[in-house]
Amino acid sequence: MSMESMADIKELFTVRLTVLEHILSVGEQHFPDMDSLLGMRLAEDMLPLGTQIAFACNQPRGFSQWCAGEPVDNLTGEVSSLAQAREHIADTKARVAAIEAGEGQLEETKRIGLGPGRYCELTGHQYVRDYLIPNLYFHITTTYAILRMKGAPLGKADFMCYLAPYVRQE
Repeated sequence: MSMESMADIKELFTVRLTVLEHILSVGEQHFPDMDSLLGMRLAEDMLPLGTQIAFACNQPRGFSQWCAGEPVDNLTGEVSSLAQAREHIADTKARVAAIEAGEGQLEETKRIGLGPGRYCELTGHQYVRDYLIPNLYFHITTTYAILRMKGAPLGKADFMCYLAPYVRQE
């Protein structure tokens, strides 16, 4: 998918948030108490499942705030229930749908904080391509991996479920 226009970016964010919803739905179907898994980690030094969900939402959420000229207000707390995760995803999708920024904004430079005393400056195009999208995929993939590690019947087709309308049989 080309990332040349706001419409392309909005579509990518919306579709990938739908993938996150799908992955969580598969987990919910497999685990009667999905909420109890939200504290699970892929590795000891990684953030738990609930935080992975919040951080996946932070990427398109932050973009929508940047487009609106607002300070980026990330979700920082751990998601404590599947209902809360779904609320965050729905809110993020609504924020993406409401983006009204012009194409020229993608040429503007964005300062991105990378922790205490560190930052980088990227154009809007670079911000999306080199920062937001890789982070979005990382957190969705980690969500997938945690659920898969716990035994959810997830496969690549679930991660790429957005391709289903295009799949044909020989």
